[in-house]
Amino acid sequence: MQLRFISCFLLLIGFSHQFQAQAPHKYNSSEIFGKIEKLNFLGSVLYIAAHPDDENTRLISFMANAQKARTGYLSLTRGDGGQNLIGPELRELLGVIRTQELIEARKIDGGEQFFSRANDFGYSKVPSETLKIWNKNQVLGDMVYIIRKFQPDVIITRFDFRTPGTTHGHHTSSAILAGEAFDLVNDKNSYANQLNLVKKWQPKRLYYNTSWWFYGSKEKFDAADKSNLVNLSTGIFYQSLGKSNQEIAALSRSRHQSQGFGSTGTRGDDMEYLEFIKGEKPVDKTNLFEGIDTSWNRVEGGKPIGILISKISTEFDFRNPSASIPDLIATYQLIQNLKNEHWKEVKTTEIKEIIAACAGLYLEAVAENQSATPGSDINVTVEAINRSTVEMILENIKVVPENKLFTQNIDLKNNSNETTSITITLPKSLEFTAPFWLKDQGTVGMYRVDNQENIGKPDIIRELKTIFNVKISGFTIPFERTVIYKFNDPVLGEVYRPFDVEPLVTTSFVDKVKIFNTNEKQNVLVKVQSGATQVSGNLALEVPKDWKVSPESVPFSIGSKGASLTYSFEITPPKYSSEIDVKAMATVNGNVFDKEKITIKYDHISNQQVLQTSSAKFIKLDIKTGSEKIAYIMGAGDEVPTSLKNMGYLVTVIEPENISKEKLQEFDVIITGIRAYNTVNELEFKQSILLDLVENGKTIIVQYNTTGKLVTDKLAPFPLRLSRDRVTEEDAKVTFLAPNHPVLNVPNKITTKDFENWVQEQGLYYPDQWDKAFTPIISSNDENESPKNGALLVAPFGKGYYIYTGLSFFRELPAGVSGAHRLLANLISLKNAP
Repeated sequence: MQLRFISCFLLLIGFSHQFQAQAPHKYNSSEIFGKIEKLNFLGSVLYIAAHPDDENTRLISFMANAQKARTGYLSLTRGDGGQNLIGPELRELLGVIRTQELIEARKIDGGEQFFSRANDFGYSKVPSETLKIWNKNQVLGDMVYIIRKFQPDVIITRFDFRTPGTTHGHHTSSAILAGEAFDLVNDKNSYANQLNLVKKWQPKRLYYNTSWWFYGSKEKFDAADKSNLVNLSTGIFYQSLGKSNQEIAALSRSRHQSQGFGSTGTRGDDMEYLEFIKGEKPVDKTNLFEGIDTSWNRVEGGKPIGILISKISTEFDFRNPSASIPDLIATYQLIQNLKNEHWKEVKTTEIKEIIAACAGLYLEAVAENQSATPGSDINVTVEAINRSTVEMILENIKVVPENKLFTQNIDLKNNSNETTSITITLPKSLEFTAPFWLKDQGTVGMYRVDNQENIGKPDIIRELKTIFNVKISGFTIPFERTVIYKFNDPVLGEVYRPFDVEPLVTTSFVDKVKIFNTNEKQNVLVKVQSGATQVSGNLALEVPKDWKVSPESVPFSIGSKGASLTYSFEITPPKYSSEIDVKAMATVNGNVFDKEKITIKYDHISNQQVLQTSSAKFIKLDIKTGSEKIAYIMGAGDEVPTSLKNMGYLVTVIEPENISKEKLQEFDVIITGIRAYNTVNELEFKQSILLDLVENGKTIIVQYNTTGKLVTDKLAPFPLRLSRDRVTEEDAKVTFLAPNHPVLNVPNKITTKDFENWVQEQGLYYPDQWDKAFTPIISSNDENESPKNGALLVAPFGKGYYIYTGLSFFRELPAGVSGAHRLLANLISLKNAP
């Protein structure tokens, strides 16, 4: 088998385990040379799909690193509606995690990341439903804006617009909208309000990235006619790294840890196939850029730049990259004279990074603390070191957005570290650090982002920056660095964290859902956390008049930054059923603070600060619960145990290694978390113990598992086959198949009203075949589909009961859905039903 070799390669980060996603990358000579090669290529590709993890990292890596093209991935959503295999975060918080996973993936494969405002509202079976829930005009407008700004020569879709109903509706919609956007981006009358920020643009051609998966099998794909397909040989070996393109793509894909997409790299020949959809049809089926001038000749005044960069590339000294700096400075000056603002901006960013890398110029601004509040002063240590013989002077440091100038005029001598401390006053109007797409209330299908310039941006916008103005060979170049925080960990060493701007005070309810099943008052706990030292104020709850709260407010005083205190309120519910959203508000010096601070921490992504309205749901509910003791075996991660405790149950989370007849004997009910039989390997050996316990009188409730690899083929005591059946319409009509069964009657009388106000979906991965020992309890279906009867199956087994359910309790309980609480209480009480 013949291998293709590429001498040098653009690498954006190291491939070691990422304990700190904020750490700056320090380029070696091979990486610098790859960046110089990329500087001499003026072509762009935009890949479009629906979700994080939809992208083809093999193709993105190939285009960015072998072709040297500017390569972007536009994911229409942030993946908010998926499941989470690494923690309990769902919905918007999961979207934050998956956003960061995509950003980390692009650092590995060399691409850039973009998003529209579309919200992943959950599984959608057809594009018509998707485009109904999304605001089609807004999503299409976002795509037009991103294309006009990115200016791709080629657009590639992951999915086929001609096959609605065969895949996720979001998938097909992404392809449909890509085709429509292709036709609109050069029309001055389409989204004309954008044209004060971007210019019209026309991509040369649109492709669909097909593969054997879309044909049903590799055999069918091998037999298919490929004469109309562009064939790209992507099985490249990057000699300078000792890695294949597929290995790099696997590392990139493995960033999607929340979705369990760890991937093993391969080696050898590999092909990608692209079907031409529209635009200028190519003749050469191995060249995406046929007929496109990707040299500097494509821009006015660019020819001498291309000649100079070619000279730099030819004469590049791998032992002394700084020898290229004089020619790089000359190139930088020529780029500043370009009339084409698009390529001027893109290539200015690239060449500044190359100049700094060639000089070993390290610039950093580190805050003394990890966070601060608007209006406060922070101490920042700035470091500048030139590790070359090229003459440099640090003229000044400008702080943004304060726009304060710190004059330096320091001669940056070779390998002499210059460090100084500056004090920055944060503007009182400085925005809190938080995902900008979560700032304002959106809709089920759309996030609200009013600032057009923020459309497409992938990450939290961090306003606090330092600009190092460095004179190199007599020419001043501004280098921008975001203020960060770092510390030394005795195990990990140097650890980087983002610097956050936080509110003076934040609050949070200890219980996000509080259930009142009697007229008696209950205590509600609220935590107050300080963002500064010596913060005093008053804490109050905002509740309707028919709910009584005592006291009306409580004073608080917190001495230390980051410290917290918890306060108690007595809440008396009305005598009738009621559901309310309650807000906690802290008032300090007349200013009201109503945000909860959530910090998301995982090793493979940067820490994320999320600010949400500090609220809880209070439910006066007609619900009867028993005194059952529950053992909960966690699966992929959910918050069901917390919800069960809020219902009044005694719940113990059991670690898989502790599953034994002796340990579980004291419990009445065993519940397995979502995807437990996909993710908990120990259940392969513990399942017989669980089934023995059921046979001897326990009840087990097994929540949904996927059709993927199961750790045991003995999921139930009787034959049971999982399927991909699901009901995505949360308001789908429910029919009772066994209306007299105890789970619908004892201790709570379940009616169709209990299935109202469910969120995102009713359930997923229902069984489609089961033994006659099982009784199907309910039936429902999405519009124009056959009934799905496998949502809730109950089977007596020996002295106990085995229950399998695909109902989305893991979503409904944390959302405070009353009917889900009542139904689950009945499942738990089944053994005690008369």
